[in-house]
Amino acid sequence: DKLKTSLFSDKAFHFCRIKPSCDHCNQQLFCNCSHNGFTSVPSVTGSALSLDLSFNKITAVTNDDLTGHTQLKVLDLHGNGLAEIHPSAFDSLWSLEQLDLSYNQLTMLNYKWFSKLEALQQLNLLNNPYSYLGSPPVFGALVRLRKLALGGPSLNELRRGDLSGVTQLEELTVHANNLTSYDAGTLAHIWPLGHVTLSLHGPFLTNVTLAGAMIDDVSYPETPIILKDIHLIGVQSVQPFSKAAKRRIRYLTLHNVSVSDEAIVDLLVVLDGVPLTKLTIEDVTLTGEGWWEKASKTDHKSIDEFHIRNVVILDVYKFTSLLQLGFLLEYPRRVSVINAKVFVMPCLTSHLLKNLQYLDLSDNLLTDLTLVETLCGTTQTLMDIRVLNFSGNALKSLSTVSRLVTKFSKLTHLDISRTGYSFMPSSCPWPSTLRFLNISGAKFTAITPCLPKTLEVLDLSNNNLKDFTLLLPVLRELYLSGNKFLRLPSGLSFPNLQTLTIQSNTLNMFGKTDLQSYQRLENLQAGQNKFVCSCDFVSFVQLELRGGGGIELTDGVDSYICDSPFYLQGQPVDQVRLSVVMCHQVLFVSVSCGLALFVAILLSVVLWRIHAFWYLKMIWAWLKTKRNSRQRQQRRDKADTEALISFDAFVSYSERDAGWVENFLVPELEEPSESSSGTRSASHQPLTLCLHKRDFLPGQWIVDNIMNAIERSRRTVFILSENFVQSDWCRYELDFSHFWLFEGHATGEAAILILLEPLSKDDVPKRFYKLRKLMSSTTYLEWPQEDEKREEFWRSLRNALRGNDN
Repeated sequence: DKLKTSLFSDKAFHFCRIKPSCDHCNQQLFCNCSHNGFTSVPSVTGSALSLDLSFNKITAVTNDDLTGHTQLKVLDLHGNGLAEIHPSAFDSLWSLEQLDLSYNQLTMLNYKWFSKLEALQQLNLLNNPYSYLGSPPVFGALVRLRKLALGGPSLNELRRGDLSGVTQLEELTVHANNLTSYDAGTLAHIWPLGHVTLSLHGPFLTNVTLAGAMIDDVSYPETPIILKDIHLIGVQSVQPFSKAAKRRIRYLTLHNVSVSDEAIVDLLVVLDGVPLTKLTIEDVTLTGEGWWEKASKTDHKSIDEFHIRNVVILDVYKFTSLLQLGFLLEYPRRVSVINAKVFVMPCLTSHLLKNLQYLDLSDNLLTDLTLVETLCGTTQTLMDIRVLNFSGNALKSLSTVSRLVTKFSKLTHLDISRTGYSFMPSSCPWPSTLRFLNISGAKFTAITPCLPKTLEVLDLSNNNLKDFTLLLPVLRELYLSGNKFLRLPSGLSFPNLQTLTIQSNTLNMFGKTDLQSYQRLENLQAGQNKFVCSCDFVSFVQLELRGGGGIELTDGVDSYICDSPFYLQGQPVDQVRLSVVMCHQVLFVSVSCGLALFVAILLSVVLWRIHAFWYLKMIWAWLKTKRNSRQRQQRRDKADTEALISFDAFVSYSERDAGWVENFLVPELEEPSESSSGTRSASHQPLTLCLHKRDFLPGQWIVDNIMNAIERSRRTVFILSENFVQSDWCRYELDFSHFWLFEGHATGEAAILILLEPLSKDDVPKRFYKLRKLMSSTTYLEWPQEDEKREEFWRSLRNALRGNDN
């Protein structure tokens, strides 16, 4: 029972549970395991460099969940509902540089979590329900920390020493909207301090002294300060800017603020004489009507840049003109009013911007008509302007904007992207100083000489262009993404081009020839096109571009994906491996034919050596004569077999041995001879021989002649000699006679072997295997060289030929 209890206890089950696994890791060892519903840390390859576990349901991290991940550099656990972390959970993460624990349920922070993370550079602890940072200081071991984000809705106190160990930061973010207690100097020891973001909604409303103390601690001349989630409703709300802070502040950003007319006036008064360089207001709600002239006596000469973005005016119809703000507008050189529903800036207001060099009115409601008013037509206004941005407005006439900006003799940059332009006139006036032009996101279908030849950077992305042949001699950068180009434009039109971006078009392929026309091209971005992965294109990308052929693919080879052929669709071009058959057809055919010819020759030699041709020839001859044999068989059935026998023997011999046959064999066997007693015995009766020179029918196929001769002869005599073995004609004759005799149509007794000279069976070709066997098993006659032995030879031959007749 105790054993069962221990086995099924919670602790035992905890260590025996099966961990889930995550294999969503790319080639760079970045593992994206977010949004997978994991309830515990999954098993991931130990060589992972980045692990994203965000937006799962992991509520606890145990001491062994991350063991072995010594190479891990980035760990993201935000958005999990994480409530418990074992003190030694991160001890093995010696290489960790970024850790995100934001948006979880951590009610307290433990310094042991970070005690071994000496390499950590970025830490995010935002929006967890801890009310204080804890003791001892949790960040004491993080000597390399450069970006820190802390706080949340429950943080209510910050004590001196809470950030001990943090000596310098590039970014500091503190969400302290409900902070009630702050020790002055808590943030003051962090230096250098790069960028500070403070969310102080509550303190600005209820405890301006506390807010002022925090702002004073982080106010340095080179430190941009962002104040988030605040409401400036009157003079009381701007008091946190102490005299010391006002002397040090150079860059101030108000983010997500609601501000009244009174608060703006009070803010301008507070900032009177402050050496503020840049004032940024983002996500601002104006509750007033624009009556700010009460601050007209203030001094803001130091402000060089106003940046206003995402403005909501609650009562826009009552909002007044800004003509009374001459004291504020005459000094800045950079003004940005973005997404503020501006439909016109009166020419009188433009006149107030005496030092303006940079004007950004993007994402507003300007039209061609109101743009004329804004730029005061042809009136000499804004003559120091260098950069104009009218992108995201309802502009439709390119000729209008070109005519309006012609007067700006110092204009170098013009952004008129995301407008309604659809037609490009044949010619347009432009200032000779214009170098950068952005007309992306329009509806152009063709390019004309309207474009100025002085351009160094041209952006025509996201139009409907199919070709570009205009000569731009000094152009250095060209952006053509999101168009309908089927091929790269000719580089002859851009002799000085260094950067070409032509992503997301309809390019099928490009090659070395296409890029050779670009004399100075260094950077190319041509990914995300519908590439046909031909042999030439794949080879060019893999060997020329990826191999460092002088042009760098700055968008990475991973963005070059095959669209066809179908079996390669979706594969990265640099990973495609095409066969030799596809890429080198001529070479493959040549090599294949050569190899086939070599094999054929080799096979022929082998077949010749093993006499395969002879066997094939004999089989063919046998099949051809098979038909004739049936006819002969029918004739034999009708007639007496003896009546068909015309010869006593068919003689097979070499032509070189014809002298012996004609001078010895024929006279001895065919001419009548007498015995020594003077009488003719039966053994000396003349015999009839069949000789091919004499008895073969002219004009008949030789095989039929041989077959007829063998069938019409009682015996077959082979005159074997060295000549017989080497003679082609004789061998051919013997080939078929051998095939006929020894394949079942006659017995071995029908064959008589005569050796004119000593000849062993090894001298007989191996293909005559039955003849060789016959020489081994049958007695054969040898022609004697001595005269006295020849009488016995002839007697033995006659007896063999007559068989039972002797």
